[in-house]
Amino acid sequence: MLAHAMAMENPKMILAEGVGAMEFYELSEKYGIGAVPDTVVNEGEHRVVGAVPENYMLSELKQLAK
Repeated sequence: MLAHAMAMENPKMILAEGVGAMEFYELSEKYGIGAVPDTVVNEGEHRVVGAVPENYMLSELKQLAK
């Protein structure tokens, strides 16, 4: 849900989609989802597993943008 909040704040730079892991098994398998939340960035280039503080997620995204 944190990725959604960030996307709402900056929709020109961030696109977020929520997918129910149990309902979309093929996507869960594709990205190796084992825990929820699991934030997959850029088709699996990076990921953040678990509920993390906003400043941590922002730090991860800034590093990817470099």
